[in-house]
Amino acid sequence: MSVDILAAGPESSELLAALHAKAFDGGEVWDGPAFASLLAGPGMDALLAARGGTPLGFILMRTIADEAEMLTLAVLPSARRAGAGQMLVKVGLEAARRRGAANAFLEVSVSNIAAIALYRATGWQETGRRARYYLDGSDALIMSCSL
Repeated sequence: MSVDILAAGPESSELLAALHAKAFDGGEVWDGPAFASLLAGPGMDALLAARGGTPLGFILMRTIADEAEMLTLAVLPSARRAGAGQMLVKVGLEAARRRGAANAFLEVSVSNIAAIALYRATGWQETGRRARYYLDGSDALIMSCSL
């Protein structure tokens, strides 16, 4: 069965929060009101991946002027390494491109090896590092890609 990519709006904030909590179990997670606030802002694209109506994950992108930021990518552990994350990244970047973005950036924990591999496979390159950025003390890699 194929993966469908669907637009999500503020009405999906609790679903996105639940997916985020499952995807980042034990990590930094955002709640429903945080997602509702983000989704109500300008330049936001939230895209949900689903298979047979079952949510698998989502991406949240924000585009301002000619730059996009991937705020978060969350894929359920049971759905990882099956293409949903890669599809979300590609469709998210295309949404940012349609909004006029020429470049995109993201931050990812140096300990998230699987995510770093996914980003590299979809055209992102490391451009910097933020020391002790996350609550657990890990550094953040700053990655960017040209659209």
